[in-house]
Amino acid sequence: MSKKKGGGHHGGAWKVAYADFVTAMMALFMVLWICSQDKKILLATSKYFKQPFRALDDRSAGIMQGKESGSMGKDSSSRDSVTAANLAFLKALASELNKMLNVQAALEEKPVDVQITSDGLRVILYERTKHAVFKAGSAELTEWGSYILQNLAWLIDRDGLKVFIEGHTAAGLEPRGPDYGPWELSIDRANVVRRTLIKYAVSEKGFERVTGYADSQPLPNKPADSHENERISISLSARR
Repeated sequence: MSKKKGGGHHGGAWKVAYADFVTAMMALFMVLWICSQDKKILLATSKYFKQPFRALDDRSAGIMQGKESGSMGKDSSSRDSVTAANLAFLKALASELNKMLNVQAALEEKPVDVQITSDGLRVILYERTKHAVFKAGSAELTEWGSYILQNLAWLIDRDGLKVFIEGHTAAGLEPRGPDYGPWELSIDRANVVRRTLIKYAVSEKGFERVTGYADSQPLPNKPADSHENERISISLSARR
């Protein structure tokens, strides 16, 4: 009886072993395939796995220098492949960020907008009624604001991204005092974002620019006094 019980307990072990075998064979196939590729592709692949974001945007590596290679057609094809890979990586990064923030796509007014740009990603945090980043008229973070920045910090630190922060306000905001208006508020909010990201493990060296624009740069096709102009823009790109 004890043998039957023992046999029944280990009856599924072969499935685990088989899954490991299939995984190993797939890994072997990928290694053999990569090793058979052009030397430039090998270098690009190696750089990608070391640092995905930086490798795809590293123009100093000489991987796609058409003048030096003597084969314009081949270089053009390789350049297109890297551009496509870069775009795919940025899309995956944007999708990952959206999932991390758990923002419902069906919301009429999205509190977070993740955009793919020529330099990387732009994350715009809007001051929505139900998802305000800051407490009204101040540079004090809400619970939601802290939650967003904590998740964003993890991603920035993981991929070694450099950070540009811009603070914006809507026109017509009442100043809190004679020496504290939209300019001071937008700059303070941008700096609070910087300090919070550092608190959650982002390196101080990762920040390239922290700026406050007050109400001088309203969103396209939006009235200057629209509440939607009250926002924080965080641009992320590869460190060079």
